[in-house]
Amino acid sequence: MTGSIAALGAGLAVIGAGIGIGQIGGKAMEGISRQPEAAGKIQTAMIIAAALVEGVALFGVIVALLGNK
Repeated sequence: MTGSIAALGAGLAVIGAGIGIGQIGGKAMEGISRQPEAAGKIQTAMIIAAALVEGVALFGVIVALLGNK
C-alpha cells in the first residue's frame, strides 16, 4: 500500500513540473512574440526557471519515494 502512495506522490510531482514548465515555455513564447529584440534575455530566464522547476520536481519525487520507508 505504501508503494502506491509513494508512486502517487511522485506522479503528482512530475505532473506539476510538466504543467509548470509548459506555462513557462508558453509565456516565454508570448513575450518573445511581443518583443523579439528581447528574445535572448527571455530565453535565458526561461531555461533557468525551467531548470529550477525540474530540480524541485526531482526533490518531490525523492521525498515521495523515500518518505514511505
